[in-house]
Amino acid sequence: MPRPTAAQLAYGSATVIVSTIAMLLLSQTSTGLGVAVISAAALALGLLVALTVPVPKRRGRHAARTGASAPGASAAEAAPGARAPGPRTASAEHPVHH
Repeated sequence: MPRPTAAQLAYGSATVIVSTIAMLLLSQTSTGLGVAVISAAALALGLLVALTVPVPKRRGRHAARTGASAPGASAAEAAPGARAPGPRTASAEHPVHH
């Protein structure tokens, strides 16, 4: 299971705190059961928010191991046995000036 990111922790915690305070103030409950129900609902809402925060995609060793190429990768990077053009090789995008 992947570790939560800082954004997930921050959004989830803020959601729990703000929603708990808002529901307690709006419901004006003073019983232990009411506080417990509101606290459980706030925790569930915070968990839902934390899990739906978009996680940034990692680029690194995992993509290289699986052979997947990153968006915008050149054909030389995507092909496993391909060789990248050398310093004197001209391409249509980057001509060599002597």
